[in-house]
Amino acid sequence: MKNTESRQKVNSVRWRLMLASATMLFLELALIRWAGANVVHLSYFSNFILLGSFLGIGVGFLIPATRGQWIKRWAPVPLALLVIGILAYPVQVRQSSGQVLYFTTVKATGLPAWVTLPAIFLLTAVIMAAIGKITADLFRQLPSLDAYRYDLLGSLTGSASFALVSWLGAPSVAWGVIATAALLLLGGRRNILRYGIPLTAMVAALLAETTTTGISWSPYYKIQLTPLSTHPPEYRISANGVPHQNIAPLSVLLQQDSPYRQAYDQTPRNRHTRILVIGAGNGNDVAVALAQGAERVDAVEIDPRLQQIGAQLHPSKPYEDPRVHVHINDGRAFLERTNTKYDLVVLALPDSLTLVAGASNLRLESYLFTKQAFEAAHAHLAPHGAFAMYNYYRQSWLVDRFASSLEDVYGHAPCMTTFAQNAAVLVTGMTPGDQSCKRIWQPSGPIPAAANDDRPFPYLLHRSIPTLYLGVLGAILLVTLLAVRLAGVRIRSTVPYTDMFLMGAAFMLLETKNVIGFALYFGTTWLVNALVFIGVLLAVLAAVEVRRRLRQVNQPLLQLLLFGTLAVAWLVPAHAVLSLPFPGRLAAAVTLAFAPIFCANLIFSDRLALAPDPTSAFGANLLGALTGGALEYLALVTGYQALLLVVALLYLAACVIMRFAGRRPATQSPVPHETRASVQ
Repeated sequence: MKNTESRQKVNSVRWRLMLASATMLFLELALIRWAGANVVHLSYFSNFILLGSFLGIGVGFLIPATRGQWIKRWAPVPLALLVIGILAYPVQVRQSSGQVLYFTTVKATGLPAWVTLPAIFLLTAVIMAAIGKITADLFRQLPSLDAYRYDLLGSLTGSASFALVSWLGAPSVAWGVIATAALLLLGGRRNILRYGIPLTAMVAALLAETTTTGISWSPYYKIQLTPLSTHPPEYRISANGVPHQNIAPLSVLLQQDSPYRQAYDQTPRNRHTRILVIGAGNGNDVAVALAQGAERVDAVEIDPRLQQIGAQLHPSKPYEDPRVHVHINDGRAFLERTNTKYDLVVLALPDSLTLVAGASNLRLESYLFTKQAFEAAHAHLAPHGAFAMYNYYRQSWLVDRFASSLEDVYGHAPCMTTFAQNAAVLVTGMTPGDQSCKRIWQPSGPIPAAANDDRPFPYLLHRSIPTLYLGVLGAILLVTLLAVRLAGVRIRSTVPYTDMFLMGAAFMLLETKNVIGFALYFGTTWLVNALVFIGVLLAVLAAVEVRRRLRQVNQPLLQLLLFGTLAVAWLVPAHAVLSLPFPGRLAAAVTLAFAPIFCANLIFSDRLALAPDPTSAFGANLLGALTGGALEYLALVTGYQALLLVVALLYLAACVIMRFAGRRPATQSPVPHETRASVQ
């Protein structure tokens, strides 16, 4: 009888641990998406909420079991304050820095960045500290590897659940309802009112947002549709609070000074029979292509919701024409997979709205503006074909960068046409005779180096890290030190775990490199990113399962395998992987990405199991992972491939310290780190 009750208790703790871990990761992903859709300042620091979540979860795990029960009782309050506060003071774009490029002009709203960003960071950290504390207390009730196993299974569940609601296009209120149900289950009957009141207020606020006229959600954006006129019908599409596209009738699109017609006017000898439109959006460029007599139009659009809106509302109904073939995909990925030759390829204003010079996180269009992308487009042109691109550029050096890249690829300067609001159209034929220019591009000054697949930062003028980032990242690291100290971990006590610190930093960089690699090989779509994160979790889980079945591991052998897999990943060039057919490319990408992760987590799990003071070890790993998040910005200077060298150096230093420090048996059960919030 006692054995049965004991098994039931253990199973109950396991399932609650899974639920807590799933809730933690689901809420982290939801906050990243939702807050970024309402506060454009977060476009400056796209990993801001991730670092805040990471800090909070780490602090939650560091709080001793006998302390901090109050933060569990009031867990939903900071979440409700964050959601209601952001909805009350949403922030839109403003042009305030020469390092920041925007392709639209809107008025600023909300509180200044110096108020908004610290408030969001601290509230996120408190929210995640509360849920981290709930998770940690459940973890301590199980044997460490068994608990870590269910923690990982919960993380997988949370990641897959958010991927599902993204695929379904569920509105924000659905995310809130899911989080509310999970938190109410975790809080139990004793906290039903304490949890229920703030969570009800949060869901009510999200319901008001969801029922606002014209609001819908895509896997990438919060989209708002606003009618501009009825005769003729015109609409404005705003994404994440920024005007993004206008649905316009064909008569407007074909006006003499319209950017839409320049690609056709400047290639008069082109047949314009087969046309590829990358960034098809609501269908404006597709409608123009059909009006120019195209027999086939491949319309590539990464966001399914934008295409759906165009299919429903565009007055020319371009997506209903049988000549149009829609591809919901990343533009670069489409170029890598198709063998079709086109008379005209149009890069039709593809941008992710708010673009920060030097943002370490990849933008949706980053790999469309590299020299290799222009070469891929060139390879898909038929004889006498042409390539065109246009956008609202805010700096002349940006036009020079793109035009110079085209000149290098095609062997001659492109046509350039400028319009109001810094709009520019670049058109280049396969030969000079395949284009007819009123004006040929000439550089306005020193030409910046072309963006490439290793450094896909077209909006960064020089190889540098903007001082704004350096200041903010320094402040985050300082807050982390204070938070770890306040949680009861003395900084000096973490010194013996310098190797854990270095492994945390190395793993964060390794995860970043894998996300970037998969984005290049398979596209910057939400599905690819979700699968990468799920793949990381599976690799970590596999390492834990292997470690559970081994009495001891051969550390020198594991270290040799780790450095061997890192060396292979560094030596294999990206273009070699891209040249493979899809099955081979997938196999190569998975092997190159996840083999080092598997080896690294075997080493980490073994080291943590032998730590005399697991709390201090985990604190050191937390600081290291945050440091790795800051080191990610080195890619702005070095490129992404060089990050593997930094990863190898960090792991090498960790292994050397580990060997000289010796290995002592643990005196207590180790505390784990939360994968994806602290995934090493």
